[in-house]
Amino acid sequence: MLLLRWLWIGNGQDGEIPPIAVFWTLRVLMFIISFVLEDWAIHELVKTKRRQRVAVLLVASSYVTWTYQTHTFSNSVETLVVAWCLVLIERIVESPQRSSFLASTVLGIVAVFGVFNRITFPAFLLIPGLRLLPYYTKNLWSLAVLALAGLCTTALAIALDTAFYTPHSISWSDLVLHPVLTPLNNLMYNIQSSNLAQHGLHPWYQHLLVNLPQLLGPAALLLFTQPHISLRLYSAISGIFVLSIFQHQEARFLLPTIPLILSSVRLPKRETVLRGWVVSWIIFNLALGTLMGVYHQGGIIPAQVFMSKQTDATQAIWWKTYMPPIWLLNGKNEVLRTQDVMGMAGEQLFEELDKIATCDTPADRRSMEYLKEKNGTYLVAPLSATWLDPYLQNKGLDGLRFREVWRYSRHLNLDDLDFGEDGVWNTLARVVGRRGLAIWRVTKSCPR
Repeated sequence: MLLLRWLWIGNGQDGEIPPIAVFWTLRVLMFIISFVLEDWAIHELVKTKRRQRVAVLLVASSYVTWTYQTHTFSNSVETLVVAWCLVLIERIVESPQRSSFLASTVLGIVAVFGVFNRITFPAFLLIPGLRLLPYYTKNLWSLAVLALAGLCTTALAIALDTAFYTPHSISWSDLVLHPVLTPLNNLMYNIQSSNLAQHGLHPWYQHLLVNLPQLLGPAALLLFTQPHISLRLYSAISGIFVLSIFQHQEARFLLPTIPLILSSVRLPKRETVLRGWVVSWIIFNLALGTLMGVYHQGGIIPAQVFMSKQTDATQAIWWKTYMPPIWLLNGKNEVLRTQDVMGMAGEQLFEELDKIATCDTPADRRSMEYLKEKNGTYLVAPLSATWLDPYLQNKGLDGLRFREVWRYSRHLNLDDLDFGEDGVWNTLARVVGRRGLAIWRVTKSCPR
């Protein structure tokens, strides 16, 4: 960010960098980091040149690499941390004479960083970590170096989290008496089924039978028919097993397994079968890359950029979307209160809107005159939310008026698929046929 600021000023701009420029810089940064560190790790973990080429090609051509890995997800960071922990484990075990003190120090730092990044991280090292036991039982000094590096990193992480989440300047007494232990807080939250129910509960087999095939596509067949047994595959298996215990299971939780699995499969040997598999692999990744990289929740960022320019906006409710990043509001979050109500029932949504909607004025009915108002309430929702339809068509019903001020067509709300209640065809017609995200300015009739 400091480098970006220097470049921005060097180009004749002022010191204020637009948030959208920061957003795209982070995307490019994640792409470069993934491109360098992921490929480097694969070259270290896969020993033969031929398998290296196949593994790198599969990982690079996977839509997961183009989409998820270019996002600043904690899962994307976890993918790189898992891969490099495996590299360090192999360096320690297979080449102990190659500065094992240095490798142990780095492993201690990276492993603790992995835990503070995501508490699920240790699941991927359960089996690979067993390889370290014989080495460290014989090399206690290396074990001491590993523990010391881990403890120092833990202390630094706790200090940073405590400073970040404490509303006032911290002192030594805060660190000792009131430390903020984010991994522990995260774990306590996630072991409560009532908390997970707010995000969605899934059966134990969701990862194995739904999420993994969604990420791997045709490569999932190779995993079960032509696997190459390796430490990487064991790491992926242990991660999937542990993650399947938790009731909330999203596909992105399995991101660290994708390069591990793709570097642990063999391509078909028969030429006709190989050709068919390659064609299906290309089609699958182009389709899923477009779907997940362009359309899935694709309107969130453009909508928030639009909201940052609405001079009258003081209240915004986001319904049936991902949580919007308020830092994109470019400082407007000081006056604009953003509420993420997730999948709240329609009746409750209207109660919330009725509480905060401003009174309808003649200016609201003219082109852009409403921007001169001091206060404004906005609703951001997908067009597939059919519950809103009668209220949008009959303005003034229940005292609320909706004026559409913005629309974005490249948005799909895949979290709103409800095949059980609406049926397959009706659900697809609603979610795909009515794709898009819209913003309405909401007012209400007030007594004169």
